[in-house]
Amino acid sequence: MDNAINITDAAADRIKEIISNRGKASYGVRLGTSTKGCNGLSYTVDYVDEVDPSDEKIEDKGVTLYVDAMSLIYLIGSEMDYQDEKFQSGFTFTNPNENGRCGCGESFHV
Repeated sequence: MDNAINITDAAADRIKEIISNRGKASYGVRLGTSTKGCNGLSYTVDYVDEVDPSDEKIEDKGVTLYVDAMSLIYLIGSEMDYQDEKFQSGFTFTNPNENGRCGCGESFHV
């Protein structure tokens, strides 16, 4: 079975790096959405200190990603990547469920 979210090698490497540099144990990272910005939703990525049994657990490329159950419907089929560019670095998302993004790229709507 395919994962609900695909993780690129670059994203997996970055997740491994931030977890190892954290200084305390973590089960992995949690991907979700929050209400933010002019288009309604934005992506969130946080450490997982406590596993929520309702989260979708994805193990791939040596990392564990938990997807918030309430956000899963907005994120199914997405690809999580990490880009390190000259002026900006961070996780990026290619989401087939998006119907639009705001001009600054901070939020999206489905």
